Amino acid sequence: MTTNAELAERYVATLPSFLHPLHDTPMSIDRGEGSYVWDVEGNRYLDFFGGVLTTMIGHAEPSVVAAVQQQAAKVMHTSTLYLSEPMIAFAEDVARVSGIDDARVFFLPSGSEANDAALLLATVYRGSNQILAMRNSYHGRTFSAQAVTAQGSWSSTSHTGLNVTYVHGGYRLRSPFRHLDDDAYTAACVDDLVQLLDMTTAGDVAAMIAEPIQGVGGFAVPPDGFFGAMGKVLSSQGILFISDEVQTGWGRTGDHFWGYEAHGIVPDMLTFAKGVGNGITLAGVVARAEIFDSVKALQFSTFGGNPLSAAAGRATLRRVLGDDLQANALAMGRRLSDALAPAVQRHDWVAELRGRGLMQALEFVHPASIEPDAARADTVLEECRQRRLLVGKGGLYGNVIRVTPMLNVTAEELDEGAAALVGALDAAGT
Repeated sequence: MTTNAELAERYVATLPSFLHPLHDTPMSIDRGEGSYVWDVEGNRYLDFFGGVLTTMIGHAEPSVVAAVQQQAAKVMHTSTLYLSEPMIAFAEDVARVSGIDDARVFFLPSGSEANDAALLLATVYRGSNQILAMRNSYHGRTFSAQAVTAQGSWSSTSHTGLNVTYVHGGYRLRSPFRHLDDDAYTAACVDDLVQLLDMTTAGDVAAMIAEPIQGVGGFAVPPDGFFGAMGKVLSSQGILFISDEVQTGWGRTGDHFWGYEAHGIVPDMLTFAKGVGNGITLAGVVARAEIFDSVKALQFSTFGGNPLSAAAGRATLRRVLGDDLQANALAMGRRLSDALAPAVQRHDWVAELRGRGLMQALEFVHPASIEPDAARADTVLEECRQRRLLVGKGGLYGNVIRVTPMLNVTAEELDEGAAALVGALDAAGT
């Protein structure tokens, strides 16, 4: 039997040194069923991270497995050079739920590439390389996505063809405006945006890209209406708004199907990835036809929208809509935050419990301060594993635990996971 230790040795010997397993003692995931996974040594875990919010409706979900198997038996790959009914049908599905008028859909293999494509579209459409991004943001590992990522630990290079200006966003805990109420906080950030446009740009900014809830940044949530208020400034100057829905899309926040819907704005473009394929490589950009039409050079995508991925996407979306998993995300999210609240109150090193729906986070600090405590996050992460619960880590300083159960998590599974997390918090406090 292959062991976790043996695989860890092969991982280090073969893969790049910039890749790091999540846990102190690396673990494998050999198989999964629903909300549970098993490692190669037979240990079972409750999965409240889903491969970074990607397995969205459960491991080995029968309807998705069946759709993939049926498509694989026909043809798995054609590219966008050929007419593919699964790709076209899924594009129709996505356009219909996007909320964007006269929408067109371009499929790609990953969220990084989707954001890269959206930035390309914006710069061509507007004839400008000036981009606004949010502080504490993360948009991916590609060259241009790195340029609009405002986290030093994730930024591999300062070289870029974009001229990027970072504005204040939803990470309130460390904002100079953190003591303001919601309305005043939003107003202060909008005032800062106006000043930045006046002082640091040439007046023809292409776009602002933003996550409605910052994912890798630790699920930082801005006030409702925040991006709508910013959008009024953007639209007055013709600046496009790109909503990065890679982590917030498909009903995960519970309150809305897309994260942007909390803000009274419809984006010019949105990007998506992760959960929609329930684990299969699938991402894309949705934009108005006129924006796509501004690109005159030849374009195609080798793997984007391949029949296998499109079949998985259609099956996943049918489950999300047919079973109203957005409503389940809302109900189970409230159940989770209610279960965690007493433990949060017991420990003065938990600065915040924040998030929406099944997108919850805990940020850890040293008591009587907001100085980040990454070591505490590491301890909680490992205590969760000891209790057979998998969660994620994030935040600008690596001091945030991220909790993202499946959208179809049951009340029993939710309670099991919450109890394990509470136990981990209490153990980390001793």
